[in-house]
Amino acid sequence: MNHFTMLPEGCISEIISFTTPVDTIRSSVISREFKAAAESDVIWDKFLPSDQQNIVSRSVSPILFDNKKDLYFRLSQSPILLDEGKMSFWLDKTNGKKCYLLSSRELTISFSDTELFWEHTFDADSRFPEVAFLNNVDLLDIRGKIGTRELSSGANYAAYLVFKVSERYHGLESTNAMVRFVNQENEDEAEERATIVVLAARAPRNLKGRLPEKRTDGWLEVEIGKFYNGESGDDNGDVEARLLDSRPLHAKVGLIIEGIEFRPI
Repeated sequence: MNHFTMLPEGCISEIISFTTPVDTIRSSVISREFKAAAESDVIWDKFLPSDQQNIVSRSVSPILFDNKKDLYFRLSQSPILLDEGKMSFWLDKTNGKKCYLLSSRELTISFSDTELFWEHTFDADSRFPEVAFLNNVDLLDIRGKIGTRELSSGANYAAYLVFKVSERYHGLESTNAMVRFVNQENEDEAEERATIVVLAARAPRNLKGRLPEKRTDGWLEVEIGKFYNGESGDDNGDVEARLLDSRPLHAKVGLIIEGIEFRPI
């Protein structure tokens, strides 16, 4: 006899809520009682972020859902645009942790307000209305910043540059990458421990640094750095992901930026 099936549905729902979304789906095939319990808003409300109402209200397009499970799958199956299209949000399918992609318009990019150096243009592969195209700069300085309270607490995160390169790229073979908590570490300290990433190179075998990887959405990504977002109640302020190449008289050309992504690892 399965003693779990003798419990009230509410008790089963409460027990399942301490598992994961994947485990909840698996448990629904055990019995009719478990299937009914696994549909409960009690469970899926715990898997959804506590600020779910705020997130939904910031969506560019209305989000229609019948229950909390429906909302969870809506947010985990396809990203939504927030804040007038300046960032993208979704949930990790397996654990419900929050993920963000900050658009190029939401980044701080040196000289990006001067068309001679950067221009904002349309790209059919992008989820955003515009991407940033690098025409020519000597100083490459790209920063993406997000409040740690926006992210899931008690989670390890990594920040990634999401990008492409044009056919006529140049000078993208060695860039410093770093992640820092703005209130806890100054820029000089972060630069001292920076790692090297390779955005593009004609002969990558001879270079040292983290290489980009191809994404399923057609873009490339390279890891900028990792960090741990503290437990609920902790406030670490803003976390900043930064790419910096300040080599003088070393022109950088042909970088196409969709944004900087923060997602759990």
